[in-house]
Amino acid sequence: MGNLPQHRVTPGGFPFENVALDYAGPIQAVTRQGRGCKVTKVYIGIFVCCATKAIHLKLVGDLTSNTFILALRRFISRRGKPTNIYSDNGTSFVGAYNEISKFIKASCDGLTDTMASDGVFFHFIPAYSPHFAGVAEAGVKSTKYHLVRVLGQCNLTYEELNTTLVQIEALLNSSPLTPLSSSPEDLTPLTPGHFLIGRPLVSLPSPELRDRSTNTLTRFHRIEQLRQHFWSRWSKEYIFEQTPHTFRLERNGVQARGH
Repeated sequence: MGNLPQHRVTPGGFPFENVALDYAGPIQAVTRQGRGCKVTKVYIGIFVCCATKAIHLKLVGDLTSNTFILALRRFISRRGKPTNIYSDNGTSFVGAYNEISKFIKASCDGLTDTMASDGVFFHFIPAYSPHFAGVAEAGVKSTKYHLVRVLGQCNLTYEELNTTLVQIEALLNSSPLTPLSSSPEDLTPLTPGHFLIGRPLVSLPSPELRDRSTNTLTRFHRIEQLRQHFWSRWSKEYIFEQTPHTFRLERNGVQARGH
């Protein structure tokens, strides 16, 4: 893999100064609870800080330019105006994701001149270049993968989906940026949350609900169950990626050489 680009390793600046943009979905949402409700498709905007790996998840109603602009304005209002926005050029997408990628490119193309005059520049990264902006790196790919599978068919309302996404965002921004140490004398591991609010983001304590039947849960506890399912799936893959390569080989019965 080539060297990381300068914007991913230059110290200073602020979180989300250089942003990788991606979309996930579609996700099914219902207009209201109860019988007779209508099912609609919604999408998840994923904004990733290229330097700190902080993640901002935004629920968007459709794949239209107006909705994209509104989502971008909400992101800037809460996280600050980025200098550079990077997006995959689309050749690695298939099926529904190809439609999403074409939409992002068309929307960004339409905003390029307007945003450039305001100091925001859009870039389309080469295909299959995860080191360039990080939008396709393992952490983001697994986030999209598990978001769609955990939330895809749950038929939550827009408000419930939005709450679930914000809670998942807090989980992701509380994940250690480096492998955990076994020494009790080491400092608290650094997380993206430290760059955002000076400490990890945590949620209120709640009972274990992953093994409970969905039919026995209230809507509130159903949202918490989805959050726990996402964290369980995502953290297993994340821990595997953070485990040193030699340790994984030894656990699989393969002796590592040259490490």
